[in-house]
Amino acid sequence: MTSDPLAPLDLAFWNIESADHPMHLGALGVFTAHPATAAAHAADLLAARAAAVPGLRMRIRDTWRPLDLRHPLPHGLRDGLRRPLALGGATREPDPCFDPLHHVRLHAPARDFQATAGRLMQRPLERNRPPWEAHVLPGEAGDCFAVLFKFHHALADGLRALSLAAAIMDPIDLPERRARPAEPARGALPDVRRLPELVRGALADVGRALDIGASVARSTLATRPLPALTAEPTGTRRTAGVVLDLDDVHLVRKAVGGTVNDVLIAVVAGALRNWLDERGDSSEGAAPRALIPVSRRRPRTAHPQGNRLSGYLMELPVGVADPLRRLAAVRTAMDRNKDAGPDRGAGAVALLADHVPALGHRLGGPLVGQAARLWFDILVTSVPLPGFGLRLGGHPLTAVYPFAPLAPGQSLAVAVSTYRGRVHYGLVADAKAVPDLNRLARALSEEVETLLTVCAP
Repeated sequence: MTSDPLAPLDLAFWNIESADHPMHLGALGVFTAHPATAAAHAADLLAARAAAVPGLRMRIRDTWRPLDLRHPLPHGLRDGLRRPLALGGATREPDPCFDPLHHVRLHAPARDFQATAGRLMQRPLERNRPPWEAHVLPGEAGDCFAVLFKFHHALADGLRALSLAAAIMDPIDLPERRARPAEPARGALPDVRRLPELVRGALADVGRALDIGASVARSTLATRPLPALTAEPTGTRRTAGVVLDLDDVHLVRKAVGGTVNDVLIAVVAGALRNWLDERGDSSEGAAPRALIPVSRRRPRTAHPQGNRLSGYLMELPVGVADPLRRLAAVRTAMDRNKDAGPDRGAGAVALLADHVPALGHRLGGPLVGQAARLWFDILVTSVPLPGFGLRLGGHPLTAVYPFAPLAPGQSLAVAVSTYRGRVHYGLVADAKAVPDLNRLARALSEEVETLLTVCAP
């Protein structure tokens, strides 16, 4: 294993985080089990297998490269500096002191997996160790256990975190894939014949950056934040989960058109409407801005490796009373975003990370994090899961709830995954700002029932 510099977006996530506001993602998996010792055995398996997964041994280390100053500084200024001026970056590198037993922890039996997961999600990951944890939670009845995985976004995005977690599950026999032909090695300098193309590409990148920046500025001026979804961060966390039947979602989709994702986003909009009205916050005219992330993963040959995200920005039609009109509005907004593409518009602001030097991320990270509330009100993200069943110690995974990072100043984030014919919503909220998160979770199930009723022939 060798060190690898963090990609710009990973560096941004690393610097946005603070001790009072962690920025890790997570997933809570629930397994059926019969022996009372199943959870302890699962913890032993996770620790033993983690030691053999290179990606789980990687820590993130801040790096400093001295600035090349062509002119000497005045004596007074030079003497006053405690260390030389530097450009700050970070690398992923193997941890020579990696101890899997420190990262895999067995807890006392839990009556409510979600309540325990919320308390564990609010604890920041240790930044001087590989930034991930696995918490094994035995069920009080002894017929199931849960595992909460936590990964820092700078170590892995949702898809990468899934692959790392799957690597310490039971082995699965999959058909072999043909190896891709190796790409020719690239020299240190670009081919002179490609210089006009490279120049055009660089100019196009600048144009896209300016366009995205202008879209972000317009989006922050055009709408007002929804108070129920924005609050001063407290660092506390609460989680909740909802399971829906994927066949019900398909019935709605076939009746009205669009995609499964359109229906799932419309369900969030309808649930927010009912939740706001019940808690006394009127939904009249409400149109919270939702960020829908889109993965722009780097190819395997890219350097540096790491996350590269774009996204769609849309107004959720929470203020629309009719559920079919809400779904139509979501479908229209998503079609408009897809036509524009994920490289354009305010939702692509994460791509600007590639244009910011490392020192800019280090110094500006906290400011960018605080500005998230001006850009969008709620994150609604989809986390892909494999179509095959996962097991741990022979015990099947029956449910999995993804948890997205919660941006500073925002009260709620929604993640959704489809697994084994069921849709799993994972909700993460600021515990003090959203004490009634379970009511919002119930509203998601109720909204699906409403859509099935209005779509019935």
